Formats: sequence, structure tokens, C-alpha cells
Amino acid sequence: MSAAKNSAGSTGQKLMVANRSEIACRIFQGAREMGIATLAIYAPGDEGARHVTLADEVAEVPSYLNAEAIIEVARKHGVTLIHPGYGFLSERPHFARLVEGAGISFLGPKAETMEQMGGKIAAKEIAEKHKIPTVPWAKLDLAKTSEAELKKTADGVGYPLLIKAHAGGGGKGMRRVDKFEQLKPEAETAAREAVNAFGDGTLFFEKLVENPRHIEVQVLGDGQGGGIHLHERECTLQRRHQKVWEEAPAPHLSDKTRQGLFESSLKLVSVTEYRSAGTIEYLVDQEGNYYFIEMNTRLQVEHPVTESVTGVDLVHEQIKIALQGDSYELPRLTPPHGHAIEVRIYAEDPAQGFIPSTGKVNALIWPSGPGIRLDRGIEVGQEMGTSFDSMCAKLIVHAPNRDVAVRRMQYALAETVVSGVGTNLEYLNQIAHSPKVIDGRVTTHFLDKEFASFKPAPTVDEIKLAALMETKGLATHGGAGSTAQSQSIWSKAGASL
Repeated sequence: MSAAKNSAGSTGQKLMVANRSEIACRIFQGAREMGIATLAIYAPGDEGARHVTLADEVAEVPSYLNAEAIIEVARKHGVTLIHPGYGFLSERPHFARLVEGAGISFLGPKAETMEQMGGKIAAKEIAEKHKIPTVPWAKLDLAKTSEAELKKTADGVGYPLLIKAHAGGGGKGMRRVDKFEQLKPEAETAAREAVNAFGDGTLFFEKLVENPRHIEVQVLGDGQGGGIHLHERECTLQRRHQKVWEEAPAPHLSDKTRQGLFESSLKLVSVTEYRSAGTIEYLVDQEGNYYFIEMNTRLQVEHPVTESVTGVDLVHEQIKIALQGDSYELPRLTPPHGHAIEVRIYAEDPAQGFIPSTGKVNALIWPSGPGIRLDRGIEVGQEMGTSFDSMCAKLIVHAPNRDVAVRRMQYALAETVVSGVGTNLEYLNQIAHSPKVIDGRVTTHFLDKEFASFKPAPTVDEIKLAALMETKGLATHGGAGSTAQSQSIWSKAGASL
């Protein structure tokens, strides 16, 4: 067992993470630092996950989506705090109500706020009411709208347009439409996909913003109308609407646009009396105009870049808000310090359309050095299957400025080896060396266009592993010849990256 098993909470509190893998590991670290006892849960097939080794207590649940079973386990173990992580039940108002109905503090917003801001349609209506810019949009109900009405509405929004699912994200239930004849068949397909992914086929459509940037603002609210922003993050580098590279602050963003983003975000925090950490997302066009698109009423995957440039521990703040209630004081806002970048390392096969990779992790080599942080959810010997999300870790770098941060990320990626399963490491490495990425001038379509034909060298991780093992004296042969061979292998690996 991990040493964490011997760590008892000193505050009388016990925190359950209703989630798994790297985000559960991250939250357990925060709880331990605050003297709070912890409980991990796992679903069948996930017994060997790293997060299970980091908590004081462990319990099995039928599924990470079974809210009632999770609450029952929490009651049985005397849990006083539940952190939902991200994904799964994190933005389900029903789960938040169950938690608080059981007399347990929910580390997130109130259920009513989730209903207000968690659904894209309701959130857009609130934003419009308070004069926050949105792109032209309309609800889409095929069953109740005549073809003539549908055409009139679509023409009013304007082409090209995007069909989107009211629930969920990540590109599920999203379709581009360039002319009216495509609208109905694409909407039917989007609705089916949304039902399968989120259990909700509600759709809307909006005018497509051509070649935008994706900028989001991290907020903290005290639940009483008070709140602060913790600056912005650039999340423009996406593959098929899934974020790949995130950074803070956003490069090449005008002061006028940045200030507008902050003012709009704080207005939403105030009018909804938002509680805990949340993220408000926008599209920014080529002229610097910004448009509200949605709010994520939870902690984001990319929260470490904000922590790096602000010094604010978002998990600590979420716990403080829950424990201190009305007496909670928001952190003091300071200018961002330096620049941070995060990439997401996945067990996936870029040569096969990025499908999840399976197998046993037989070796791991992680980078170290100034300004390098790793939030990971895997260990050597862990089996990677297809039942759960394939993200292995998040690699974060922080440096005095963006130029150094990019070079630090290049170094950190070159030092990273995950052996035994396929990964996207070479994909990330090539992104980090792209001249346009280095310059910080990209759009949300950049990766899908510039890296559409990306094919990795199949043996690069094994070459890197051999080189690094020799360098560290772990190879079966040694001596001066070993060093020369190691350098040769490393040069070969570097050439293929």
C-alpha cells in the first residue's frame, strides 16, 4: 500500500473524489496538504488505477455514473466532502442535489446554478439578458418546426452554421451546415449522437465563426455574488474539438478584448451567485470580437496552467469555500506571473485515427527540472483498456516568458517515455516544434488542417527508452562504448521526433 494509507486527516473532515485517474490523484494531494482524510472509489476493471493507491480508504462502486451507489458509499464511510472531478457526474444537478441532500458538502456550484449555466441554451439566454455578446443562434426542434419556419430561422442565423448539442461537449452532436438542404439530415445525425453520448438530444444552431480562437476565463465565486477572475487561458489548439495544448496567458490578445472577457465573466459570476471554481468559454474572431459560448461548472482539465501563473491552488480554494461558507474570502488578484503551457498525454494510436491504445505500461520515464509539473494517473504495470478515458497524464511547464515556456515544453516532451502502449507523444512533440505554434498564432482549425496527415514513427518511444536507459546506466552493457552508442541512438530518436 502507498504511504498515503497511513495518513489520517487532522481536521475531522473526509473527502471522497467521485472520479478516477489523474484528477482524483490531484485532488487527493490537495486534501492531504490540508490535513483532510480521503476516500477513493473504483469501478470494476479499474482496481489497478493509480488513484486507488493514494487515498486513506478505498471502496468499490458499480459505476462512476451510479450516483445513488456513490452516495451510499459516502454515507457508509462518513464522508463530509465530495469532489466530482470532471466528466462523469461533475455537471449533473441531480448528483449535486443528492450530495447535499445527504448532508455532505459538494465541492462545486449549487444544483440550481448548474441548471442555469451548465446547459448551453439556458446559459446563452442568461448571457444575452445581461448584454454579453453571443453569436447569432436559435433553438432547433425538428419535430415542432415546419420546414418553412426552419428555413427562415436558419437564414436569419446565417450560413455556414453549426448544429450543437445542448448537453455535453467535445464535439459530440456537432455538425457544420453550409446550406439548408444539409440542415435536417445533419440535425437528425447530431441528435442521435447526442442521445448516445449524453442522454439528451436537444439541439440548437449558431452562426459559425470562421477561424476563431478559443479563449476561456477561470473564475472563482463565493456563492453570494462575489467573485474574481484568475485571468484567461488559450485553448485554441484542438483536434476534432478536443483540446490538445492549453496555455496562460493567451498570446497576442489585445488589452481591450482581455478586459471585455474579464468584465463579462465577472458579470455572469455575480448574476448567478456562482460558487466554487468555474470556467467561462468564448470564441474570439480575427478582429478581436469575443462571443460567449458556454460555461463549465466544474474544475477544468487545464486548471494547472492557471495555478502556475497565479499561485492560486484551485483545489484548496474549492475546499475552503465548502468549509468556510459565508466567511470565505476570495484570493487577492495579482497580475499573471510568467507563462504556462499544458499538453495532454493519451494512450492512443495516431496511426489508426487516434483510437485508444491498450496494453500494459512496462516503463515510464518522466521529465524533471525547474518549471516542470506532471499530473499523472498511471503507474508501471498498469493495464490500459478501453473501458475508461485514455488520458495518462498532463505535462505542464512554467517559465518567465512564453519563448522559454515553449522550449521547456519541447525539452520535457523529449524526456518523456511511456512504453508498452501507444501514445500521442510524438504528435505533441511535432506540435511543439511547429513554427506557427511557436509564434502563438493559430486558430481552432489549425491542427485538423496542418496535422491532418500526421503519421508517427512506430518505434520512437522504444528508441528513446533504450537511449535513456543507457544514459542512466540501466543497460546490460556499459563503459565508454555504451555512452557513444547512447548518443547515437538518442540522435536517431531526436531526428524522428
